[in-house]
Amino acid sequence: MRKSLYPALGVALVAGAFLVPGNVVAAAESPDISVTNTKAHLDQLQSIATNNGGNRYTGRPGYKASADWVKSKLDAAGYTTTLQSFITSAGTSYNVIAEWPHGDANHVVMAGAHLDSVSSGPGINDNGSGSAGVLETALAYAASGQTPRNRLRFGFWGAEELGLLGSKYYVNNLPATERDKVELYLNFDMIASPNPGYFVYDDNPAGDAARDDLVAYFTSKSIQTEYIDVQGRSDHAAFRSLGIPTAGTFSGAEGIKSSAQAAKWGGTAGQAFDRCYHRSCDTISNLDLTSLDRQIDAIGHMIWTYAQKDYTGGPPPTGANLLQNPGFESGTANWTGTTGVITNSTSRPARTGSYKAWLQGNGRTSTENIGQSVAIPATASTAALSLWIRIDTAETTSSTVYDTVKVQVVDGSTAATLATYSNLNRSTSYVQKTLDVSQYKGKTVTVRFVGQEDSSLQTSFVIDDVALTAG
Repeated sequence: MRKSLYPALGVALVAGAFLVPGNVVAAAESPDISVTNTKAHLDQLQSIATNNGGNRYTGRPGYKASADWVKSKLDAAGYTTTLQSFITSAGTSYNVIAEWPHGDANHVVMAGAHLDSVSSGPGINDNGSGSAGVLETALAYAASGQTPRNRLRFGFWGAEELGLLGSKYYVNNLPATERDKVELYLNFDMIASPNPGYFVYDDNPAGDAARDDLVAYFTSKSIQTEYIDVQGRSDHAAFRSLGIPTAGTFSGAEGIKSSAQAAKWGGTAGQAFDRCYHRSCDTISNLDLTSLDRQIDAIGHMIWTYAQKDYTGGPPPTGANLLQNPGFESGTANWTGTTGVITNSTSRPARTGSYKAWLQGNGRTSTENIGQSVAIPATASTAALSLWIRIDTAETTSSTVYDTVKVQVVDGSTAATLATYSNLNRSTSYVQKTLDVSQYKGKTVTVRFVGQEDSSLQTSFVIDDVALTAG
């Protein structure tokens, strides 16, 4: 990873149960990418560095040997590969580009990592780890027998440590028509730091869906994440500058792990995520294999999933959630309504993650609402709206309704109430409700929640993990 500046970190908005991205069809179960094989690739990169002056720096023999070795592995697996050369101040450098010769070439899903090290060491975590993870994922996909819907492409970048030169050269030399075919670029830079964190890129709104899918994947494995604003610090920057959706992961560099981070991730507070960052000690001993194992499985999950994503605008798959940001973990994104309803306040717990919709709880006369427009396919045989709701109240009555929340569907100017919950439905934990919305097939409607409270004694209606699925 380039530069010594460590960017500010933000807490990730952890998603709930894993959701397959919209318009993904026939995606195979996420693979277990071999950490043993990935470690063997790192052993090879260490050997190359040891035999070539102790580094794999651009313009020196260790880098060219690294590029040649990666290309040979991909050639043997059946990829169409290119060794793309370009000139730098340190000498000639190379990008290795590998394409799986199957799938729709008009829709390209790409993953990459920089292959070069700094001059002072072999760069086994920075960024042998990302390169080895991407390489093993590519090899595993080739061996899997999968038939991708989209074209898969992998990039191993040269001269990242000189200013992201390899990825910039690649993108700048793609014809505009070819750039437009790249639907997603995923970047993996330093994924095995010895005092690791689990950071997910959050610096490109176009890539928010992929970002959320990474977070949801880690959450499904009970791994907490944090967002990180990487911006110009790694090779996704060239893709991002062209408006291409980007996402990625990172396990930390010279930044210091906080006590809170050590509490949730383990490791040592008050020490750098990688004390050997850009130093000669970034060797094969400078790795956390647990982090590596978890991160490469996330790479595999994203490649297996997005290889099958339908970018042609076809209908979403059976059972997919038609709502965007259904767990509110991206704040108010895709939802409209009363300001402040979507919140990460700790006064009322979310069911999953940090955010939820908290309607009412004011203890005074008020009305609040949130809603989202959604298109329900005409081809669906069934359609259902589900939500999780937790209700607590200061009302003491067991017979009188004072405060309510209504679940509504708005079709044009007509609002139909599907269900009403009140202070009489108090619950100490979240309860799931499922409602039939099949009558709205073929229509674009608004799903809306409307809370109403009387003049005294609060009732809080807390809603999370909403789904509208069509079968």
